[in-house]
Amino acid sequence: MGEVKLFRTWSSPFALRVVWALKLKGVEYETIYEDLANKSSSLLEYNPVHKKVPVLLHNGIPICESLVILEYIDETWNEGVRFLPKDPLARATARFWAKFNDEQVAPSVFHAYTSQEMEKEEAKGLALQNLDIIEKQLIGKKFFSGATFGFLDLAFGWIANYLGIFEETGGIKLLDKERFPLILEWKENFSNIPEIKENWPDREKLVTKFRLMREYYISVAAAKRTIS
Repeated sequence: MGEVKLFRTWSSPFALRVVWALKLKGVEYETIYEDLANKSSSLLEYNPVHKKVPVLLHNGIPICESLVILEYIDETWNEGVRFLPKDPLARATARFWAKFNDEQVAPSVFHAYTSQEMEKEEAKGLALQNLDIIEKQLIGKKFFSGATFGFLDLAFGWIANYLGIFEETGGIKLLDKERFPLILEWKENFSNIPEIKENWPDREKLVTKFRLMREYYISVAAAKRTIS
């Protein structure tokens, strides 16, 4: 199916979705790691709008934005396992919840993680409300996509690892077993898939990176308050 390259960073949960998808499809590809503090000319050429990773390069043509890339992979390498369902309504529903994750759930969790003490409880409350909504999507299901793994599991996959990192480095507890038993059960099922388990970033490196990142965001916010 031609040459495939993936521009990514080692720690990006959005790029990790693409890694999982390519591994699950058995697609051979070359990884090109980017330093987002010093972006390569190739990344700026292939993603001139957002200038971000991931970018999938297939036969010299770039595809940007992780959810778009997932659909492209599913349609291009369409033999065997499929991520999106055939039914149009089910496909639309999957796209809706994936967008809800990227626009509501993930940002609210990250905001709670990087908030200062004076605003942490309010931010945490919003994150928990969004996770409550996600919990309900797993009622009667093994995976977000149903009985089998699919597109939505890739979209929500960051929850299985990065939430634990946030809890460890940010002093914030989100996944309580009484409140979120279905998410925790899904997390176990998801993490045991070989292609997922074998491609997590190094945990200690993630802990170090996100601890420093959180300190940076909090210091910037504090500096802004001082100036204002």
